Amino acid sequence: MTSTPAPKTKPQARSIRQTMSDLHTWSGLLVGWLLYAMFLTGTVSYFKDELSQWMRPEVPHRQSLPDPAVVAQHVGDQLVTLAAGSPQWSIYLPTERNPVAGVFWRNPPAPKGALKADASTPRRTFEEATFDSSTGRTLQARETLGGDFFYRFHFQFHPLPVLWGRWLAGFCAMFMLVAIVSGVITHKKIFIDFFTFRWGKGQRSWLDAHNALSVFGLPFHLMITYTGLVTLMAMYMPWGAQTALKTPMDRAQLSAQLSAFPPPGKATGEKVPLAPIAPMVREAQARWGASDVGRVSVTHAGDAAARVAVTRGESTRVSMSPQYLLFDGTTGKLIDVHDGVGPAAETRGVMYALHLGRFSDLHLRWLYFLVSLGGTAMVGSGLVMWTVKRRTKLPDPTRPHFGFHVVERLNIAAIGGLSIAMTAFLWGNRLIPADALRRSVTEVDVFYWAWAATLLYALVRPAKRAWVELLWFGAAVLALLPVLNAVTTSRGLWHSLTTGDWVYAGVDLMLWAFAALHAWLAIRTARHKPKAKPARVMAPVRTTASAPINAPINASLNEDRA
Repeated sequence: MTSTPAPKTKPQARSIRQTMSDLHTWSGLLVGWLLYAMFLTGTVSYFKDELSQWMRPEVPHRQSLPDPAVVAQHVGDQLVTLAAGSPQWSIYLPTERNPVAGVFWRNPPAPKGALKADASTPRRTFEEATFDSSTGRTLQARETLGGDFFYRFHFQFHPLPVLWGRWLAGFCAMFMLVAIVSGVITHKKIFIDFFTFRWGKGQRSWLDAHNALSVFGLPFHLMITYTGLVTLMAMYMPWGAQTALKTPMDRAQLSAQLSAFPPPGKATGEKVPLAPIAPMVREAQARWGASDVGRVSVTHAGDAAARVAVTRGESTRVSMSPQYLLFDGTTGKLIDVHDGVGPAAETRGVMYALHLGRFSDLHLRWLYFLVSLGGTAMVGSGLVMWTVKRRTKLPDPTRPHFGFHVVERLNIAAIGGLSIAMTAFLWGNRLIPADALRRSVTEVDVFYWAWAATLLYALVRPAKRAWVELLWFGAAVLALLPVLNAVTTSRGLWHSLTTGDWVYAGVDLMLWAFAALHAWLAIRTARHKPKAKPARVMAPVRTTASAPINAPINASLNEDRA
């Protein structure tokens, strides 16, 4: 008797969830390391002003802030001489989060035919300085990017060229948006899984953690990703504006709505002293509130064409659309009130504000920080889950293929190494001499060299040992940084607590909290024991007409397996 061949079964079509699962996996993996860095540095950026204070210990602690109008007048008097001939300068007035006055001014253009003193050194087009808000005098603080470094890295990967960095950040953000949408479609029981966590179950635990972190901050993650793309939409997709705004006048009008700096115009060459700035600031305070003035910008100071723009702050409104009062710089007379923009510019301003969170008070900023930190953990757990899931399917887990090896090592450097690099940046702030040349550039170099060292370490050590050792090293450098701060400055933790300097105390305490988190992760990783791969069970031999003949053989095989 001959057996009849089994009928060929048609391959089952893949469901939409299976397709979305692959899309979710690969869209998250391909740029996951950059997304993790963007999330973590963006999370820290919600407290960039406080971190900048901590990185400038020479700036004295202020219990209260002076009148912004008085500060603007004192600093303006200094800039009339310091920035003489400048076509534009701006004073960023002190706030509760930033107690100093930051100043930016453009250098006057070089006279035609003038020779440079040093041809090897490019001429600076602008200058910056920091002024004491109480005295109006220049502060001799160490040169540093402070928390602005993490902010710039977050959306343009500083020090890459600005255009390249922003395009790269937008590319990653688009992948993140695809991963979020496909992840929602993939997980049929996503909200049920949010309340389910199985501890110590290996791959299942990583998936539970990933699902819980994703659902917990899903509205925030969707908002922060989409609004991040919207903030740079004019660069990523300029064709809509080019189609809608056909005339140069329309484009100039939109540009004026988006810019907080009024066009400077042309200088007349007629020397006229600048009118007092304080009355202009007080007029803006009467309109917006005593503490709601953010910046004073002056164009062509000392010229008959001088203009003064007093710009509203951002802490009391959920919009970044510019609002300012424009004054005649020679008479102090109000010329124009710019307190509204068109619907498109206002929509962008609201989304920009939602992304940056500068309108938030301390409690809401902490909520932003914690949910964003959960998003960082979501990306990190997804990267780790990829390796955990595929390790069990390897023929020999001790000898993974090249692609798996690369992903695993990049995970170690991106997750464990980034914390060390960010902490090394803060260590460099305390150890590099305060008067060193190109000091801020050296701090950034320390960050990248430390990060590169962690990647090299991950490549030469076994994976588990590299994870544990880098996590322990991260815990050590985080825990010792407050000690270094107490040794190198007069503003250690005890001094900060007794004087009510909560910025310095808060940074030190958060460093210890992150050190404890890294130590806990190191202990959990060291104790983890991967489950042994279960032996494959041979399927019983399928028969048709010959089944009675082969039945004794099949029974014998089944007994041997038992």
